Amino acid sequence: MDELALGSLLASTLRVATPLILGALAGVLAERSGVIDLGLEGKMLLAAFAAGATGAVAGSTALALGAAVLVAVAASWLHGFACVTYRGDQVVSGMAINIIAAGLTVVLAIAWFHVGGQTPAVADSVRLHPLIAGDSPLAQNALVYLALLLVPAVWWLLYRTRFGLRLRAVGENPYMVEAAGVSVPKLRYAALTLNGVLCGLAGSYLTLAQGASFSPNMTAGRGYMALAAMIFGHWRPVPAFGACLLFGFLDAAAIRLQGVAVPGFGAVPVQAIQALPYLLTVALLAFFIGRNVSPAALGRPFVKEH
Repeated sequence: MDELALGSLLASTLRVATPLILGALAGVLAERSGVIDLGLEGKMLLAAFAAGATGAVAGSTALALGAAVLVAVAASWLHGFACVTYRGDQVVSGMAINIIAAGLTVVLAIAWFHVGGQTPAVADSVRLHPLIAGDSPLAQNALVYLALLLVPAVWWLLYRTRFGLRLRAVGENPYMVEAAGVSVPKLRYAALTLNGVLCGLAGSYLTLAQGASFSPNMTAGRGYMALAAMIFGHWRPVPAFGACLLFGFLDAAAIRLQGVAVPGFGAVPVQAIQALPYLLTVALLAFFIGRNVSPAALGRPFVKEH
């Protein structure tokens, strides 16, 4: 592979991996606080719709990003209301968000725009363009750079700040944190708020950078991929980032492998190539979800002792 092709592949890997990185970091923050977040997919989808609808109507990148973040944060708070405030089942709540998002976005798009569940294409001036011209790995838009910067930022937040220490403690032993005079629900809501911000950025990236409009189910399982990357990374930002790059590389390589002939087998079916990232997701969840050590209080409702 020549240098030009390698650089193009690396650039594509970073672009494809960006929503996964943001989603995985969002999952790390939520689950480190003890809240299972299977709703990453739904929150990213809601954010993608909000960004597409606002960008098409208002014609502003800032408003599109703001709407995406607000909608995703609202969904995270809804998850917190069900699971933190009322101690509901966190798995059921997360899956409910995914189901609601898949149906609600299509219904609203049909009602508002009448174009088959899609939003109109956002103007080129609203879309996110590379900050550097060319096809090198550095030719990326602002959200790609932000996602890369957020990996060490989230690591620093979790492991070098008092807030991060308390957040990790809540995920391990919330009763000890409560005994120290710190509110467990407030910490978990704070984690879910940050989770919503990152999901909002991930969803808006799909509409404003990878595409030009919202289309039904355009997340295409990326929320579950981010969840698998988080689990494979032991609920830590940097290893989860590495897993996201692996997913991104497979997805980028799949595009380039379409139609390539393998000696003795002929052309590889397009469907087989496109399924590679999803097969890896299933494999990681099957082989590592029971072997990795999750936060001790993950998924356990907190009942304040009197």
